[in-house]
Amino acid sequence: MGAADHNMILPRIRQLDEGAVNRIAAGEVVERPASAVKELVENALDAQATRIRIDIADGGRTLIRVTDDGHGIDAGDLPLALCRHATSKIDGSDLLNIHSFGFRGEALPSLGAVGRLTISSRAAGSDGAATIHVSGGRIDAVKPAALRGGTVVELCDLFHATPARLKFLKTERSETMAVTDAIKRLAMAEPGVAFTLCDTSQGGDRVLFRADTAASLSDRLTNVLGRDFGANCLPIDAERDGVRLTGQAGLPTFSRGNAVHQYLFVNGRPVRDRMLTGALRGAYMDVLSKNRHAVAALFVTCDPTLVDCNVHPAKTEVRFRDPGLVRGLIVSGLRHALAQAGHRASTTVADATLGAMTPERPAAPVYQMDHASIGARGAAYTAQMPGFAEAPSARLDDAVEETSGTPPETLPLGAARAQMHENWILSQTETGMIIVDAHAAHERLVYEKLKAQMRDHGIRAQALLIPEVIEVGAVADRLLELDLTKLGLALDAFGPGTIAVRETPAILGNCSAKALIRDLVEELEDDDHAEPLSLQSKLDAILSRMACHGSVRTGRRMSAPEMNALLREMEATPHSGQCNHGRPTYVELKMTDIERLFGRS
Repeated sequence: MGAADHNMILPRIRQLDEGAVNRIAAGEVVERPASAVKELVENALDAQATRIRIDIADGGRTLIRVTDDGHGIDAGDLPLALCRHATSKIDGSDLLNIHSFGFRGEALPSLGAVGRLTISSRAAGSDGAATIHVSGGRIDAVKPAALRGGTVVELCDLFHATPARLKFLKTERSETMAVTDAIKRLAMAEPGVAFTLCDTSQGGDRVLFRADTAASLSDRLTNVLGRDFGANCLPIDAERDGVRLTGQAGLPTFSRGNAVHQYLFVNGRPVRDRMLTGALRGAYMDVLSKNRHAVAALFVTCDPTLVDCNVHPAKTEVRFRDPGLVRGLIVSGLRHALAQAGHRASTTVADATLGAMTPERPAAPVYQMDHASIGARGAAYTAQMPGFAEAPSARLDDAVEETSGTPPETLPLGAARAQMHENWILSQTETGMIIVDAHAAHERLVYEKLKAQMRDHGIRAQALLIPEVIEVGAVADRLLELDLTKLGLALDAFGPGTIAVRETPAILGNCSAKALIRDLVEELEDDDHAEPLSLQSKLDAILSRMACHGSVRTGRRMSAPEMNALLREMEATPHSGQCNHGRPTYVELKMTDIERLFGRS
């Protein structure tokens, strides 16, 4: 070791001052204005507030004010509230038994370290209110204040003490949207609390979001997420081994192109957890294509000791003691609800259809008679057109009534009246008309039959007279490893990268073995999944591809009994409201909507 090494000055370890520690901690807790709003509103909820008002200016940069009617803070505790790791919510003896939003005691000191923070509060039963101010970590003395009750926390000039952080903020509009999203998530978790979010920029008082006290969770979700959500979602309520799943999940045809409309909560706390989102995607795998995302608001409730919410200072990540149990509950609970929905499709499909039509408005209302009953209309038509009784549609009605004993128009999907362009079935109902995509609908029906056969006794196979040899490349080994005999496929190795197909599923009829295998190869090569698929999921994905080869082809003319048989089977089959890729299989137009298109209302 040389002299230079002996003379080298080593850096000394030193204790950082309290202000630096708080600014460092603020970097984890307060990422942007929305983070600050979330922490302050959660404090208000922990104080058992029933009404919370949030005012922001410039996206929260210059002002964040949270006013609540909670139990307040005693004047003597205000200085302590600004000290790190000081909290009234836990005693520190058990960090796995958390019943409140906050518990780390970091939010207020962190906010006071990077902005100008003022807390005014009046504790329940106290003689008066008090206020305390902190700026850049410097705390002023407690002073008397005028306040009837509750707490007002005002944060001005966020990040003024750490101006470099301001450069990382987005536009005012983006930050305002982030704040709104944070409030909406908390409002969903607390339907018994009223929330108001206002923008006070430039001296205004514009209401950005408002949610009055709701009688139920479903009412609150409809209020926050809109009427379309309430009309196109399924109630979820499942329980397993002390873990309960509640909330609402959207129909597959109500899906979106991104995952921003997925809201997940654990014991009332909004979270962003990859395991939970993966379970949600897995539940919809059977009914949605990979580029579509379900809409859902799901609430997992369990004993606090079964989940660790102390993973990150922001408390948006959680770890479950038994993640497999929670994942299984989500998948099974959602799939059961989707199966119960039957052939139901979202109302927004019809809205989009009507939106594509732009009728001309008449100058004056058009006279129209009242609607006659179905029987009266049928009799009138027969009288006006004597040959009507011999027409195909009349024979169609007779065929349906003979088999069901029910007037066809009263059935959910009505009675088929015509087929357009060798694919689209036009059906008449009591209240309007339905347009069915015959190929997509039959594809779903075949898929469900294939799954049922595989589950019960395996899919029946039909032998090919001459085995078909197909080159598939490197995926040949994966195909052979899957053992597809239970799917009605018998494959043998036939040299490097080549297989021989000996049997195909009988339900598919005279299908092209080469086209079928090509589809299966494409499915296996598609690795665009959020997480590895289980063997059952892989088999279901393969069945979905196979179903397309056994479905009614576009361009095939269907007879009236065939069309009605398809409608009746749709009514009796789960998930038939959407094809295997999440697209709607039918569109329903109400009579009032059709009349509006023609200016008759």
